Amino acid sequence: MIEKIRKQKKILIRIGLGVLALVLIMALTSRYLAYKFKPLVKAQIKELVLRSTDSLYHIEFSDIRMNLLTANASLTGVKVIPDLRIFKKLIALKKAPNNIYHLELEKLEIRNFHLYTFLRHRKLHISQLRLDRPDVVMVNQQFDFNEDKLSRPNASPFDYISEYLKELAIHTIDLNNISFKYINNNGEKPREDAVKNLNITLKDYLIDPHSSADKSRLYLLKDVVIKLNNYTYATPDSLYHIRLDQLDFSAASGKLNIQSLGVVPRYNEMEFGKSLGYSKDRYAIQMSDLSLEGINLPLYILKQELLAKEMTVANGSVRVFNNKALPKLITEKIGRYPHQLLQRVEGKLTIEKLNVSNVDISYSEYDEDSQQKGTITFENTSGSLSNVTNVPKYKAKNPWMTADLKTYLMGRGRLDVGFKFNLEAKDGAFSYSGLLGSMDGRSLNRITRPLGMIAIKSGDVKRMEFQISANDRVANGIMKFEYNNLSVNLLKREEGENRLVRQGWMSFLANAIILNPNNPSKDGMLVTAKIHEERAKNGSFFHFVWKSLLQGIKHSVGITEAKEQKIKTQIATFEQIKIDREARQARREKRRLQRERAKRHKN
Repeated sequence: MIEKIRKQKKILIRIGLGVLALVLIMALTSRYLAYKFKPLVKAQIKELVLRSTDSLYHIEFSDIRMNLLTANASLTGVKVIPDLRIFKKLIALKKAPNNIYHLELEKLEIRNFHLYTFLRHRKLHISQLRLDRPDVVMVNQQFDFNEDKLSRPNASPFDYISEYLKELAIHTIDLNNISFKYINNNGEKPREDAVKNLNITLKDYLIDPHSSADKSRLYLLKDVVIKLNNYTYATPDSLYHIRLDQLDFSAASGKLNIQSLGVVPRYNEMEFGKSLGYSKDRYAIQMSDLSLEGINLPLYILKQELLAKEMTVANGSVRVFNNKALPKLITEKIGRYPHQLLQRVEGKLTIEKLNVSNVDISYSEYDEDSQQKGTITFENTSGSLSNVTNVPKYKAKNPWMTADLKTYLMGRGRLDVGFKFNLEAKDGAFSYSGLLGSMDGRSLNRITRPLGMIAIKSGDVKRMEFQISANDRVANGIMKFEYNNLSVNLLKREEGENRLVRQGWMSFLANAIILNPNNPSKDGMLVTAKIHEERAKNGSFFHFVWKSLLQGIKHSVGITEAKEQKIKTQIATFEQIKIDREARQARREKRRLQRERAKRHKN
């Protein structure tokens, strides 16, 4: 029995030694073949890059390592460099691409290049190309001869490799932690943008006799997947940081998702304007969900033109603040309506439909007189914009950009509002109309108390409807504002204190002489307000819209020029009575003091 066990052990040892010897022989053979193949492979790679790019690019690398046993390889010190002389020749022949690339990386890994398939069938199948921390520079120069170029090569790349291979297939090409720089050479001076921590995966790259004509492929690829995490960008004026978290894009689906996008001011509300020395709108934007669908990636790569069928912005907030206690910077804002600014965007942009869902919008001001902040809010805003474009051919088909939105004023009254912007109007023509439903007027005290020095004691809004047409100079329209039981208190700031107190006599005059407590009145007469508001040249778009609506509201509640003049006369009379009374009191006090002094003198 013992002898039998010894024999089995010897057999196992021999088998183990045999396997070890076989592995050693294979490893040595692999190293020897790799050593022999290395110069050939190195030359073939360089020749393949030259041939497949029509000599536009050449590749350089310091070393190549191969392991035929595991079918893996790697290149170190890699550079892919465009030949600018060839590029100029291609321009002359009208064959040059709009984009050229410079690429550098420390190491390129080739994993599982299926040696048997290569040797037996002359088909090079690679499971993965991995490029870690590459530096990529993309230079864009748009040429007219590429205007209608397809996202497939004009000549089949197979013609360049057919002498060596029957097929070249790469399952995935992973570019991890890319440092990417984009240079736009289409203006008088080059413009540069850069991004880091970018990850790109190119899927199912194929060169064979038929792949160049495959309409399901994009530049011989089945898909391009882009991921970007934790990206932060400081705006050129250093006032904001743009923060983006988790961007995902797939060319196959044409869909881009952004989990979170923020525009974050560098200073708090009160310090923002102080850092500039004058009052300026401060924006704080946070969106949790953004997506674009139907993106035309070939169009963007070729012309840097963004075309998307649909965009969705959801679950976020837009907060605007202005410190009106600071000096004003007088700058003309003519030509800065939303649709006019869109036309001034340098890149071409078209979004067929833009959806908005569950977005809270607020505008706040710090008032110099009240020394308090007033805020108006539009909560749970939803709706859509159509035909958002600055591309001439789309504007020629449809010159109108429209917006239809539903929101809740101060979180209470439902407001349906629609805008129509004429994209081709030289004078910035646009129109807007809306309908506000019922709400308690006291909800507006958050803005009327600090900014208007008016407290609404009571007032039931029934309905407000308006229609207004405007341009760079003027707004004209009509408003029907129905309400009941309107009563207000006029306020003033207590001297030396940060609080507002009621002006009794002034409030009485306002309620008794100026305001219509009901519209329609008790006899059924409805005051319809005509609006004619001339735009201040330094007024913003939202300021102009608000001033136009405010004029209609004032006229509806009875604040007309005639009534304002009447109340001013009454106030002046009241002030004069007060002055005369105080003067009489001062004279009486003076006489009393004189009598007391005379009496003391006699004694």
